[in-house]
Amino acid sequence: MQFQPIYYNGELFLPKIELNMTPNQSVGIITDLKRKQLLMNQLGDHSQYYLFRAGQNEYMRLSVEELITFLIRITERNERAASLIDYFALKEERKVKIKDLSSSKRMYVTLLRVFFAHQPTLVLEEPYFYLEEQDCRQLKRILDDLSQEKQILILTSNLEDALISCDAIYRLNESGFHPLDIRDFDEDKQEVQKQDEANITLQKISTKRNEKVILFNPPEIDFIESVEGSILVHVGGENYDCALTLTELEQRLLNFGFFRCHRSYIVNLQKVREIITWTKNSYSLRLNTGQDAVVPLSRSKLSELKALLNI
Repeated sequence: MQFQPIYYNGELFLPKIELNMTPNQSVGIITDLKRKQLLMNQLGDHSQYYLFRAGQNEYMRLSVEELITFLIRITERNERAASLIDYFALKEERKVKIKDLSSSKRMYVTLLRVFFAHQPTLVLEEPYFYLEEQDCRQLKRILDDLSQEKQILILTSNLEDALISCDAIYRLNESGFHPLDIRDFDEDKQEVQKQDEANITLQKISTKRNEKVILFNPPEIDFIESVEGSILVHVGGENYDCALTLTELEQRLLNFGFFRCHRSYIVNLQKVREIITWTKNSYSLRLNTGQDAVVPLSRSKLSELKALLNI
């Protein structure tokens, strides 16, 4: 597996990487959001890699059983849906629609697509990040089984997530690409604790509607806007009041793929489908939320967005 170098403003941002993965091996790369996206983008044109991106969506109107039956049919596998439902530990949820699952269970079910992938190498971005403990254990069991016949590459910003499944771990940052030395673990203990503490608060964004407090996981959020001093969090065509400022939300959502596209807007980049050019100095972002939502993109933010998306 090879990655080509990328330069920004004459400085090396992503070094050339030659990753020698042996059969039946799981490898982890610990890096930041931008470098994760650059790595994923370079692998996108290669048919031997199956890519799972963080925040990937699923067919919400299908039940768990219907989805697994559909995946069996399109991948032409011989397994029966009932046996796979047992294997995935989803017997209680088999008749539940994807949209009615908890956010952790919904992400777990979406991650099961890697089980049906025919490619010899699976590349997963933040597979454990949005999962609760029970779903995390189930996914680890499945990935351990898959690693017996496939190569698995996990891209994450969290050391402990890399440790869950990976046989070899590398760190990719401004200092380059290097194997993680055992001595790094002592240095990272405090950092990992801080990350875990931060994740407890960051995984939920608190909003309010009709005097009820409603909590959202970051992948559920489409975009956030400031309207006449009020902060509105948009989810699935509905909006909810939030007591945090845009600046506070921007910091909290920084590692979740969100982008401050305008002084009054923050957008979930996983939901962006199209960059619209209205005039030479006027741009917008169209989202794939099913509501045909469009948010403004500042001219000053256009080049930053293109660099972030490597376009």
